[in-house]
Amino acid sequence: MSKVVWTAATLLLVIGVHAQAQVKREPIKPIDTVSGPATFKAYCAQCHGVSGRGDGPAAKALKTPPADLTTLAKRHNGQFPAAAVKQIVNGGEVGPSHGSREMPMWGPVFRSVEDQSMVELRITNLVKYLEEIQEKK
Repeated sequence: MSKVVWTAATLLLVIGVHAQAQVKREPIKPIDTVSGPATFKAYCAQCHGVSGRGDGPAAKALKTPPADLTTLAKRHNGQFPAAAVKQIVNGGEVGPSHGSREMPMWGPVFRSVEDQSMVELRITNLVKYLEEIQEKK
């Protein structure tokens, strides 16, 4: 695996050191399902929290707090921005509303361990799941 992919192919975990949170980077651990909820739990919940509200165990160790993913539609005039979310997850351009690029570029990470069709299905299912967890009006 190339150095660039290895750097990108990480999961963020929190370890306590004298009550100060730090981020430990580890290689991706592939999961055997491409379901949206399972993908979110395996790769996103460390930072965004199980509920998607940005309160995961690694959140306090990050320079930029993770987004509350349950309010994406609310922040976009009631419309879930599926194409923009897919682009961010895939590793495309990140606009100012997303914050920093501390979030791994999951497209290249997933492609390092799965074929393209599985990556597309995984990301599509993840985006659909994020749409399902949006706050109701």
